[in-house]
Amino acid sequence: MSEQPAHASGNNVLCLIANPSHPVLSTGIVGRVQAETGGEINWLSRKTACEIIAPKTGNAAAIARDILGGLEVDVALVPQRHRRKKLLLADMDSTMINEECIDELADELDLKPEIAAITAKAMRGELDFARALATRVKLLAGLDLQTIKQVRRERITLAPGGRVLVHTMKEYGSYCALVSGGFTLFADYFAKRIGFDEATANALEFDENDRLTGRVVPPVVDSSTKVRRLEELRKKLGIQDQQTLAVGDGANDLAMLKEAGMGVALHAKPSVAAAAPFRIEHGDLSALLYLQGYNEEEFVR
Repeated sequence: MSEQPAHASGNNVLCLIANPSHPVLSTGIVGRVQAETGGEINWLSRKTACEIIAPKTGNAAAIARDILGGLEVDVALVPQRHRRKKLLLADMDSTMINEECIDELADELDLKPEIAAITAKAMRGELDFARALATRVKLLAGLDLQTIKQVRRERITLAPGGRVLVHTMKEYGSYCALVSGGFTLFADYFAKRIGFDEATANALEFDENDRLTGRVVPPVVDSSTKVRRLEELRKKLGIQDQQTLAVGDGANDLAMLKEAGMGVALHAKPSVAAAAPFRIEHGDLSALLYLQGYNEEEFVR
């Protein structure tokens, strides 16, 4: 994980975060980490999340990972300054929801293996996003609107921790935007269900019979769109770079993650996780609240 410079360790916080469904943190192992790193222990959620404030060693994160060994615990060294963010930008597919919408639509046409393979390559950064999108959408031509709505209703599930992340940040004054390379039919719907302030996504073109033409209405929402929306909202809200948070899982999210004050790769493709400023591999979306220093009693559920 790429993290803050070691020389600034005294101004940082070492976060240890497990998945709430598999809380494996103990006072014993946190004590062992603190004994090696120095700093002050503060529990954010018993057995799930703990922070060590102002560790004395510059390689605190590496020390913590070594002590934790094979435990499913995420480790991050985050700066104390501007820790609670004023803006959240989030990807949708495989981030705020568990599925890739286009793959589920493809299943209705018995094309899921073919389209899912293209999706996977695009998310790993092996294919140009716009071209990969056009190729996949063309294969969906003829799919009707009611079937798409049925897929949306029956096949798409919300990712754990997403609603509490958005509702808590909004309660404490943040603006939350969903920015997706997916489709407005899904992004608008799930943005409302989760609680986002706005949504940006690609619009599918339909014919007079409410069937897909196989084309996306331009312009395409891609990696540059996500970065541009981050910059626009930052200026609109009058906040600093460090006060922004972005989360995503695919190659088309990486530029946004690097632009944000805190960019988090969530359960991301290996190449994306390796390049992102921060990564969460075990926790759910509530981990982003712990990274910001929220404790469980502050969560809005």
